[in-house]
Parts: sequence; C-alpha cells; structure tokens
Amino acid sequence: MTIDLALVIDLVGVFFFAVSGSLLAARKGFDLVGSLLLGSMVGLGGGVIRDIILNVGPPAAFTNPVYLVPPLLAAGVVYFLVGGVERVSRLVLAFDAGGLALFCVTGTLKALDTGMNAIAALVLGVTTAVGGGILRDVTANRVPRVFDPQDLYAIPAFFGAGITVLLWHHGWLNLITGTIAAVVVFVLRLLALRFHWHAPLAARSWARPRFTRG
Repeated sequence: MTIDLALVIDLVGVFFFAVSGSLLAARKGFDLVGSLLLGSMVGLGGGVIRDIILNVGPPAAFTNPVYLVPPLLAAGVVYFLVGGVERVSRLVLAFDAGGLALFCVTGTLKALDTGMNAIAALVLGVTTAVGGGILRDVTANRVPRVFDPQDLYAIPAFFGAGITVLLWHHGWLNLITGTIAAVVVFVLRLLALRFHWHAPLAARSWARPRFTRG
C-alpha cells in the first residue's frame, strides 16, 4: 500500500486549522454544530480557494470524503478535551500557526506542480494559508488576523512559500526539507506573537490602532 504524502500533509494542515476554528467556536459560545461548521470553514476554505484558482476541477474537499475527517475529529477533540477560556485563546493561536505553516508549503507546491510560475505559486501559497483564517474570523465577527496591524500573519506565510519555491526550483524539496520549511514558519509565527512583531503601517505618520481580539 502506498501513502500519498502530499495528501497526508494536507490533511494534517486541515486538522490544525479545523481545531483553531472549533476552539474559536467554543470561546464564542457556539454549539457543537457551529464548532463543526467553523472548523470545516477554516480547515477547508484555503484549499477550496486554491483549487478553484488552479482550475483543476472540483475542489478536493468535495471530491475526496477523507477531507471531512479532520474537521469532525477536531470538533470532537475540542468538545471532549478542551476547557478554560484562557487556555482556548492560546491554543487557537498555536493551532492556527500550525495550519498556516503547513498550508503555505502545500499550497505553493501544488501551484508549482500544476505549472504556475514562481511568483504566482508564492502568492497562491500565501492565499491558501490565510484564506481559511479570513473566512473563520469574519464569520466569528472579529478582525481577521491578516489585517491586524498589531500582528504579523501573512509575512511568515510569504517566507515559507518563498522557501518552498527556492527548494522546488533547485530540486531540493522533499518531505524532510518541506517539513523544515513548515517548522520555520511555525516558529516565526510564534516568535511574532511572543515578541509582538508587526509590519510598518500603510501610512508612516499615522498612529497604530488598537484592536480588541475576540
């Protein structure tokens, strides 16, 4: 029996993002159905956007039933194992960082494999990584992290997608190097959260606004 490593990595990314969605649903007081739907939205949203842009036929989330397993598992894990609002807040960030790291690599790789040029593949990798999170945050009625001036969200994804492009073009991309690229993005994201790194504002003279994070 052969194992499709790309599929396995994609499913792990779906699970990480789905957990972040279900955790946010728990924090917002949603019911179990809301948890499953929000987890599915963030876990599958980025991949659906990617597949539609690539025009490779119906998105994998709708043609392969195995993609439904991670959101179901995530909703169950959160329902039975997670408690405490403060703990939930930290876990949302950690699992979101894991999903971001994996999806920026797999999204870029799939774009390259379908013949996209390096720049287009990099942009699509970032879109895959942040797309589900945007859907999750808008649905949960909070400012998407990618637009939060107090946060550094898209830049780690750009960094990971760029590493993936370089590795692919030099023939060095494999399971080990791809995993390392994802780990680098994950660590960079956590460091940004820990030390409150952020990008310059759109207008240098403006004051940085403060958002309350729900």
